[in-house]
Amino acid sequence: MCCCCCPPAITALFCLWVQSGFSKGTVAGALTFFPPDPPLYSFERVDEEGNALPEEEEEPEEEQHDKKDKKKKKKKKGEGHETELREGAYVPHEGEAREKVKSPAQQLTDRAQELRKRAKKRNARDAADAKNNIKYKLMLDPRLSAPRFQGGLVEAVKIRTKTGAYVAAVIYRVPEANVTDKTKTLIYSHGNATDVGAMFPLQSILSHSLECNVVSYDYSGYGESGGIPMEANTYTDVQAVFDYTVEKICDKDESKVVLYGQSVGSGPCCYLGCREEDLGGMILHSPFLSGMRVLTPSRALACLDIFPNIDRIRKVKCPTMVIHGRLDEEVDISHGVAMHQAVPNHLKRDPWWVPDRGHNNITEGPGKLTEYIGRLRNFLASLD
Repeated sequence: MCCCCCPPAITALFCLWVQSGFSKGTVAGALTFFPPDPPLYSFERVDEEGNALPEEEEEPEEEQHDKKDKKKKKKKKGEGHETELREGAYVPHEGEAREKVKSPAQQLTDRAQELRKRAKKRNARDAADAKNNIKYKLMLDPRLSAPRFQGGLVEAVKIRTKTGAYVAAVIYRVPEANVTDKTKTLIYSHGNATDVGAMFPLQSILSHSLECNVVSYDYSGYGESGGIPMEANTYTDVQAVFDYTVEKICDKDESKVVLYGQSVGSGPCCYLGCREEDLGGMILHSPFLSGMRVLTPSRALACLDIFPNIDRIRKVKCPTMVIHGRLDEEVDISHGVAMHQAVPNHLKRDPWWVPDRGHNNITEGPGKLTEYIGRLRNFLASLD
């Protein structure tokens, strides 16, 4: 989550809210979602004959802005001097014309507009790919030291949502010889500033160690996914991935699906967990009560709140486990404790309050990954 606590930031968000026609979703997108840029993976496009297709390069937003600015600006006297800002206001040099400096609210508005343009272009490309039976191959960023996926099959797919966007997903399948009637499938909703490429090492380990399928997907606007990063879109994303998983992987048996939500991912998981009747289970990793409650316990800005997890967890319909680091400085452990307490008693499973870990490092350090896998294995065993 992003913490905007200074008056200019609050003012910018309020202005963006007004300029967007009081759209909570627009504000939530500016406040909450920060996809890695550049992404830590790509999907190579492959035609029906198995031939790799040339990439359609997307011009970086910064370069687009630079080109627009160069077209609009005329050379002025004093050009070349370093711009000076005092308390957020532009101060021209002597003899230099005063140029307009964009306010934080305008910057957020411009970013939202660029994201919409990008989404429109990508949605059109993905729709054409689907029509032409284009397949995808996962290509990891060379900076990643990813382990080899042992024994199973890794698939890269794009799944259409009801908004018309396509979300990118990576599927780690258990070797067919090892599949049984008890084989589960994890749908992994990751945290904020990451993507399915960065998650590859952990997903590989989970699938191999737990002997389960893993479906890891990117939210709208992240990585290779189309659409725009907004709260509402995360709900259509997870619903589409769930429907695809049940149909294509779990033989139409919803009880074989276990949701896993980390941090921001707890939002779409709680949304789906209180709607689907026959889910196998749910794991919430560093969850929060709601988006605005991470910033402040005050309900003065409740009109802008997102991901009301604490309201939904009370209505969850499947066994639920909560994991939270006691040293978490981004989402205090009190959020995890309250979420665990709100789970209906007959659906509670033993939580794991990790004593010496924070928000993003629960599996790091000697023995931690082994303990993590053991805890998850015990939870999955409790579902049978």
